[in-house]
Amino acid sequence: MSLNSSNKVDTNRYELTITVPADEFDAAVEKVFKRESKKITIPGFRKGKAPRAFIEKYYGEQVFYEDAINLVYPSALESAVKEAGLRMIEDKIDFDLVDSGKGKDLVFKVTITTYPEVSIEGYKGVEITKNTVNVTEEDIDAELARIQDRNSRMVTVEDRAAQNGDTVEIDFDGYVDGVAFEGGKAENYNLTLGSGQFIPGFEDQIVGHNTGDEFDVNVTFPEEYHAEELKGKPAVFKIKLHEIKAKELPEVDDDFIKDVSEFDTVEAYRADVKEKLTVSRQKQADDAADNQLIDALVEKLQGEIPEAMYQNRINDDINEFAYRLQSQGLDLKTYMKYTGMEEQGIRDSFKPQAERQVKVRLALEKIVSLENIAPTDEEIEAEYAKMANVYQMDVEKIKGFVSKEDLALDIAVEKAMGIVRDNAVVTAGE
Repeated sequence: MSLNSSNKVDTNRYELTITVPADEFDAAVEKVFKRESKKITIPGFRKGKAPRAFIEKYYGEQVFYEDAINLVYPSALESAVKEAGLRMIEDKIDFDLVDSGKGKDLVFKVTITTYPEVSIEGYKGVEITKNTVNVTEEDIDAELARIQDRNSRMVTVEDRAAQNGDTVEIDFDGYVDGVAFEGGKAENYNLTLGSGQFIPGFEDQIVGHNTGDEFDVNVTFPEEYHAEELKGKPAVFKIKLHEIKAKELPEVDDDFIKDVSEFDTVEAYRADVKEKLTVSRQKQADDAADNQLIDALVEKLQGEIPEAMYQNRINDDINEFAYRLQSQGLDLKTYMKYTGMEEQGIRDSFKPQAERQVKVRLALEKIVSLENIAPTDEEIEAEYAKMANVYQMDVEKIKGFVSKEDLALDIAVEKAMGIVRDNAVVTAGE
């Protein structure tokens, strides 16, 4: 293969003229002939036994050319793009056959979409606010309270009236204008008071009643209620209260801590909670700071970006989303059915995220170029080893999936982000 010419014909569009030598093209034609001849019948020959010359005479000299072009085209295009020093993106490719024939070079033209030419300035000295990380005793107490709640149990209450936070077992029977309505009746229903599960005022009127009480609850259905015939209507519910249950929390002592954790004392557990909360909040603060830097990079990036880059990123994001759905036992089609969304609606919802991802990647790759960042072989091998450990795969298999060039660029992009981060002007926030 040889690249004859490379010409810019439009913004991010290049026309390449490519030649495949006659011997290479003829070898491709021969390969197609051997594959397809088994299906061809020529008068005077058994099926699949006719020589190539007879088939070409019968069907035309170019009978195998289209398949042969498809055979050599991908590698020829890849080599030509590389030789031209371009980076092609997945988009519409215009193809034009210039010349072909027996004993002749195959010559064709393609017009491709390339990565945009971008610029960025002011990526050093970006002003951001980064929150100060602080973990208080109240934060630790709140975490212990959650542990208590997870290990609580429900006990029957007989010596007091119902109150918010209790779970009551009730029968209810609802009437509007003295007539029972559909869905307004249930027996032995468990309701947590204060949860807001029922219409406003319903749960409040159960508070203060005791086990065995029978009473009425008077409420008005909201104007936005889902049942048209009940919207804004006053209703009466006849209630019988069977049981009151309250949440009983365990005492937080050393024995409790031993039961729910790997620690022996409350003090040791509190220290661990503080450390974990500090690490978690530090990561949140770091991520929030990085997001400010990314917003700044997106804003500073200059260049005309092909729409195809956004659409390709959307495709990747949707595929990743579909994979996550699959792990939850759903597929994308079912998800769209449940949510009432159509494919275009999903694509539109992913577009802002995709545009941001594309722009920040282009910005960081430009910084890689400006800063002459080049990872060492040792850094690349270390990253391969890390990936092999994460995916529990042999390093050589990982190398088969991820090229050295792609991995090197990913590492360089991380280093570029490090330069932006290290040169940011940081103001401490609360």
